[in-house]
Amino acid sequence: MTSDPDQKLRIAYSPCPNDTFVFDALAHGRVPGGPALDVTFADIDLTNGMAERGEFDVLKVSYAVLPYVLDEYALLPCGGALGRGCGPLVLTREAGTDLTGRTVAVPSEKSTAYLLFRLWAAATVPGGVGEIVVLPFHEIMPAVRDGRVDAGLVIHEARFTYRNYGLHKLADMGEHWESTTGLPIPLGAIIARRSLGATALTGLADAIRASVRAAWDDPEVSRPYVLEHAQEMDPSVADQHIGLYVNEFTADLGADGYAAVRGLLTRAAAEGLVPPLGPDALSFP
Repeated sequence: MTSDPDQKLRIAYSPCPNDTFVFDALAHGRVPGGPALDVTFADIDLTNGMAERGEFDVLKVSYAVLPYVLDEYALLPCGGALGRGCGPLVLTREAGTDLTGRTVAVPSEKSTAYLLFRLWAAATVPGGVGEIVVLPFHEIMPAVRDGRVDAGLVIHEARFTYRNYGLHKLADMGEHWESTTGLPIPLGAIIARRSLGATALTGLADAIRASVRAAWDDPEVSRPYVLEHAQEMDPSVADQHIGLYVNEFTADLGADGYAAVRGLLTRAAAEGLVPPLGPDALSFP
């Protein structure tokens, strides 16, 4: 897959169950003909920065960072996270809180969640939200609960656990996106260096698809890898997480997947949130 067949591809993805489920077979050499991987685990806010600095061969990143990295990296048509009914949530202490002028905690300002939030706010908070505070993901719900911020934007397993903090769902960013576009929600992307070359990129995509299918065919094989890195997540929550974020779009973006990615980034560019995409920016390989 690289110029030296004995050299491993340096890849960075999150310890979240969907990523470890997807990459288990490939990372452990169970995909015939697949490349050897040198895996680094990092949350997506870190991998976004790694991509902007060009530090790895392959990365899982937020779709929101694509406009900043597509000169060097190609979007792979598989391995990422899109879906329906799996969008980020805005949480508050009190039901029905008006966010006009309020402080909102977000995990990153270069995330798909943030773009979806800003598009939602532009349509539903006419007076505009107030200060945006960036906090580590695990600190957001406690900050809302304790009154340090007025609302929080949360992702992933928080969909299943926010009630434990006594919080209320003010809005589902995914519901707003789906109802206004009819498209799936683009969350996380797999990108790889264009300098690997077309043959290697195509082979990598094929290997990732094979890894996904292997996990679907025998989920129990991936379970130890998933739970080892799931950060003390309850196994049933890990299963829910995989069920939401690993789906047909993980195996292949397809026409709807590409339309969702371009639709999100085009709308975000129109709001001045990201640079505009070139006409061939999403082409593969």
